[in-house]
Amino acid sequence: MIQKLQDKVALVSGSGRGIGNAIAMKLASEGARLVINDLDEAPAMETVAAIRAAGGQAVACVGSVTDADFGTRFVATALKEFGGVDIIVNNAGYTWDNVIQKMSDQQWEDILAVHLTAPFRILRAASDFIREAAKKEADAPVFRKVVNISSTSGVYGNAGQANYAAAKAGINGLTKAMAKEWGRYKVNVNSVAFGLIQTRLTQPLTAGEASVDIGGRTIAVGVQPDRLKAAEATIPLGRGGTPEEAAGAVYMFCIPESNYVSGQVLVCGGGRP
Repeated sequence: MIQKLQDKVALVSGSGRGIGNAIAMKLASEGARLVINDLDEAPAMETVAAIRAAGGQAVACVGSVTDADFGTRFVATALKEFGGVDIIVNNAGYTWDNVIQKMSDQQWEDILAVHLTAPFRILRAASDFIREAAKKEADAPVFRKVVNISSTSGVYGNAGQANYAAAKAGINGLTKAMAKEWGRYKVNVNSVAFGLIQTRLTQPLTAGEASVDIGGRTIAVGVQPDRLKAAEATIPLGRGGTPEEAAGAVYMFCIPESNYVSGQVLVCGGGRP
């Protein structure tokens, strides 16, 4: 049976863990060849190993998406290893919350860098290949896909997340601009705005005080249990989503059935307004 993404080349940032890992595994299960990225080598290589063990193809491009040369290196890895780029999923990110009067310039700038500047640089790095490929394929157009990961915070706003909400609203704006700019190259550009998804970033703070290490700086992640419970109570489906369910929403924008869908923001939030 021919898989929907047979031999497509997919780049997924932040795919060593959580939602990114689930996205990578889903795309690989449908035949895509993956370029895996994580800030840390170990989880990136674990994902690569899992894909290979399942019979798929994957390589790693380890490092911070905020490095000035990362976009170029990410795209170059795909071209060198697999000879092309068909799908780009801009997923890497984290939260660093605070109310605005306590938010530092660094908190503001770092969150915009990872959620907005990094995707911009990755897409810019892919632009030469995208344009040249479209010219060669003019007689037999090939659709390519960009899926930018947003959040309901970027659609509706969220108290204590001025930086994150602004960055995720910005990625929706970038999505709509690129859908217009790259439409002539047969590239569909869409966003998926996640609501509450069950990952280490949204686990209860009492469950072990998880943290992420960003540039030698330890940032606590998680949600206060009372806020988490209140959030779940507003979800019509009654719970947060799983990473696999989140990956399903991204997958829909990667398959041929979405070839005439572009410039859209899909909310994946269990029906929560």
